[in-house]
Amino acid sequence: MSSVTAVISDFGGVLTSPLVDSFAGFQQSSGISPEQLGTAMAALWQSARANPLHELETGRLSEAEFLRALGGELTAQLGREVEMRGFGEHFFEHLKPNERMIGYMRELRDRGYRIAICTNNVREWEARWRAMLPIDEIFEVVVDSAFVGSRKPEPEIYELTLVRLGVSAAEALLIDDVELNCDGARELGIRSIWFRDTEQAIAETEAVLAGP
Repeated sequence: MSSVTAVISDFGGVLTSPLVDSFAGFQQSSGISPEQLGTAMAALWQSARANPLHELETGRLSEAEFLRALGGELTAQLGREVEMRGFGEHFFEHLKPNERMIGYMRELRDRGYRIAICTNNVREWEARWRAMLPIDEIFEVVVDSAFVGSRKPEPEIYELTLVRLGVSAAEALLIDDVELNCDGARELGIRSIWFRDTEQAIAETEAVLAGP
């Protein structure tokens, strides 16, 4: 098996605080639980025959269109007017940089590894999430689903990331907090670490980088 020469990190939940914290913060400010959001999303998916979150994260649906549809569905389900405007602001208010993991990415870069971000994200959030990280200092490649029309765990987004890095699947390692995304990468031959907490992810990464 080839040695790893490139490390690909997810953004939200790996280089930041857990995403569940942001949803909890939104619940506190709006009174809408993650479960209610999920139920509304499922209803939108059924009526539109396309997952609206997937459409949002691949740039085929704007943030405004997504929030308008989600607010309408929540209004119908909860029996009260729900205004989703400002969701992004509330979400990022509770999203904090994971300084330990960001520092580890910098350390890997200094050790000679190629470092990239591969993220499922929202086009309108680009400036906001990039401002949280020293992108140019650490990451030579950034692949954002909203700008490339493919999202994890679809193979195309991993393949594009490999091409931009100039490495083979066998030379790459993905760190992601969604197990399904790790499974998708493994199907292409990319070694993957399912992030549960920072120290666990760093320890497992070091074990892979150390070789057999």
